[in-house]
Amino acid sequence: MIAMARSSQGANFTLNRAASHAGSWYTSDGYTLNRQLDEWLKQAGGMNSASVPEQRAIVAPHAGYSYSGPTAAYAYRVIVPSNVKRVFILGPSHHYRLQGCALSRTKEYETPLYNLKLDTSLIEELHSTGNFEWMSQTTDEDEHSIEMHLPYIAKVMEGCSFTIVPVLVGNLNRKAEQFYGHLFSKYLADKENFFVISSDFCHWGKRFSYKHYDKRNGTISQHIENLDKAGMKHIEALDSEGFYQYLRESNNTICGRHPIAVLLNAVESLKALPGDHPSSYAFEFLHYAQSNQCTSQNDSSVSYAAGSLTLE
Repeated sequence: MIAMARSSQGANFTLNRAASHAGSWYTSDGYTLNRQLDEWLKQAGGMNSASVPEQRAIVAPHAGYSYSGPTAAYAYRVIVPSNVKRVFILGPSHHYRLQGCALSRTKEYETPLYNLKLDTSLIEELHSTGNFEWMSQTTDEDEHSIEMHLPYIAKVMEGCSFTIVPVLVGNLNRKAEQFYGHLFSKYLADKENFFVISSDFCHWGKRFSYKHYDKRNGTISQHIENLDKAGMKHIEALDSEGFYQYLRESNNTICGRHPIAVLLNAVESLKALPGDHPSSYAFEFLHYAQSNQCTSQNDSSVSYAAGSLTLE
């Protein structure tokens, strides 16, 4: 068990979480948003059919849609909506100091398309373990890492009966990453559950206090891509220890490193679970992009990657 200070008070699940970043990070007009998502999904190749191998999780970015929306589509296109009854969204905490994970007390998350219902019973189940805090309404609405996935989820799941389980992931140490990975592994094993792992990749430039550059890699943008893809190789190998050591050595500013690590550890725990479980596990990155092609030390950029986890 992860020791943490938490409220013993239960959730009343009476309020809705407002789409607090609509109108700034993405459009607040539902018609325009729907058309944008349609276009990005089309550019990414369109939605997959039910005949594809079973997808159980994606990694996708959470920046403003003008930057990361097209990349996110490559992840969301793999979802087969008819297979999914519940969507877990693991997003990193950017503003709230958190050593473990936290849950929402709200009953619905609003989007410009339609509201998404939370699985309040499962959220109570998670909180009852003693390993989760409750988010305040302010913390919930200040954070963008979960919200930026909601319109895409609403779009690809339109017309389906499903719920969401938002989880705010804090600054976990290695032991906590393993712990939460084990905790979530039984939910990952359930074919009706789907996991969305929210993360951007390298944040490079003075404003991010990260300007790591090896000229042997070519231009700065080429160096950033090589740096990101070195970490992505560990993710594709489903190697939590390799990913952990990579981050220690490179200090790459992957903001969703802890949600990613929770997923990697969940897969490792799932492999070790007794009984019937998937016989094969594969992760593949499908798209990579940078917000800006840096050529000088005065430039800055954020990287975005989309990938999916297949369990068979």
